[in-house]
Amino acid sequence: MSATQTPTVEEIFGMMQKMMGAAPSSIEKAARVDEGLLYEHLRSRQYAMPPEGALDDETRTLLYLAAALAAGSAACVQAMANKAKIQGISAAKILETVHIVRFALATKVIGEAEPTFDVLRELPT
Repeated sequence: MSATQTPTVEEIFGMMQKMMGAAPSSIEKAARVDEGLLYEHLRSRQYAMPPEGALDDETRTLLYLAAALAAGSAACVQAMANKAKIQGISAAKILETVHIVRFALATKVIGEAEPTFDVLRELPT
């Protein structure tokens, strides 16, 4: 495949296999019904994570894992966990990422509960 040639669906799946251990089944299924979705996904990946980007691959994987955890995307969590393993990211870094996401979501609940706290202050104890 040349630099200007569009990769085939199978070539894209091969790249995903190499990078993450497997292509997510949702991506495979989407491509089977609409190849355009796969190509748009690939284009979006290039936009979000350009080769000349400021972040290194490990940081990108941990950020993506964090976003997937926060969004509740099981397929992306699995893909990024697999990718982290392939990249040799340490267990300590992966666990710290999980802890940060857990803390962020706990903080979100407290922030969202602010009107409740206002009401509670007005109620008798």
